[in-house]
Amino acid sequence: MGFRFRRSARLGPLRFNFAKGGLSSISVGGRGASFNIPVSRSGGARTTVGLPGTGLSWSVEHTTDRPAVLPAGAAAGLPNSRRLRPGQLDALKQSLLEVLRQELFAPGSIGEQLWDHGVVSRLLMDGSLSARTAGLLALIETPEAMEGYVLRAQGQDDAKRRAQRCIEAVQLAQQLSADRQSLG
Repeated sequence: MGFRFRRSARLGPLRFNFAKGGLSSISVGGRGASFNIPVSRSGGARTTVGLPGTGLSWSVEHTTDRPAVLPAGAAAGLPNSRRLRPGQLDALKQSLLEVLRQELFAPGSIGEQLWDHGVVSRLLMDGSLSARTAGLLALIETPEAMEGYVLRAQGQDDAKRRAQRCIEAVQLAQQLSADRQSLG
């Protein structure tokens, strides 16, 4: 069994857990019961209940089930794990990018029009967008931004989640653009 070192800080009832990349999660609770909310790590919120001093505990991850928009073929033959060999993960990222380019940004598509006419950039310059909306749109502002975002994925689930966010961003940009045109 390897050694582990917990880096955390407590502020009132909250415990801030840190990893190499910064804030990893926020926990509430203490011995016997805790609730952990991920910030920059993959996965959903987790509730853990245990008997202190016995080493016995029960943990459940809370996830929101969303239907997959990406075709399952993009990950065919890959294990359902975050621990992929570097070549497998790189192949998955390239496959996801190819699907995004073909499905969202093919010649004549809505996505291509968003890029060609600078619609996403104009939407981002609007100060009335929420921070979440602006952050989502920034993912697809340029082809390079989208590619860089997907290529920074740390695992299979992270790569799929990032591709899904790109799809959501295109849909949001399309909706915002249509709303602005109907008002103008």
